[in-house]
Amino acid sequence: MTVQLSPAAIAEVNRIRSKHPNPETVFRLGVQAGGCAEFHYILSLEEAVPVGDRLINCEGIQVAIDAQSWPYLEGLRLDYTEDLMGGGFRFDNPNAASSCGCGNSFAVGDRPS
Repeated sequence: MTVQLSPAAIAEVNRIRSKHPNPETVFRLGVQAGGCAEFHYILSLEEAVPVGDRLINCEGIQVAIDAQSWPYLEGLRLDYTEDLMGGGFRFDNPNAASSCGCGNSFAVGDRPS
């Protein structure tokens, strides 16, 4: 299994990267404890990737995931949609037992190993 970005998510990441002063940035995807549920998603651009992080190439976008986040993100499908309320990334995570109404926070039943 791996992490997938939809064509719309790829286009949005590329749009965001085009505004960054360093075009060689890496897209960081991770989780952190907290949020409305047990964990929330972290998205950022980084210029350097620490040793031990997993790098995935998604249609030319380098995605970095730290070792602690990987078990919670393996199999994730990231999408981007726009509606009358604005645009945002949408997370389809097979590891989530439940998610918050905001869509950016989730809980797991048994912790992935």
